Amino acid sequence: MAADAWVFHDRYKEYMGDNTIDMDGDTFEMRLYTSASNIATTSIGDATTATNEVSGNGYAADVLVTTWTRATSTVTWDSDDGAFTASGGSIISRYAAIIDTTTTPDEVVCHSLLDNSPADVTVTDGNTLTVQINASGINTLT
Repeated sequence: MAADAWVFHDRYKEYMGDNTIDMDGDTFEMRLYTSASNIATTSIGDATTATNEVSGNGYAADVLVTTWTRATSTVTWDSDDGAFTASGGSIISRYAAIIDTTTTPDEVVCHSLLDNSPADVTVTDGNTLTVQINASGINTLT
């Protein structure tokens, strides 16, 4: 199983530029969505309009620890991996999304297809799904 690259949503591009989204000051979380979700539509900005977030069986959005760093002419936005532990049943998801929870309303930054087959990803009771962030970060600008 291989996940796709992060796909950035339309409003994020503007909001990063005008500092509505503060890359090194805001709080971000990773959320999981089912195959019935509209989260893969890049015109979705307001996270309250994203449908079919996973629920139940121990699921909770994961708050990410993010960094925004510059090394010479390369700027990288990175974070720790997202982790979701199933409890009381399985968690079934198709997408992960990174959401800025400091903005009002919460703003969708980007999403990724978790299995590019595409197929649902199931984490069974007592196990953890780790969404590993690429070693080059979530977003790199050169």
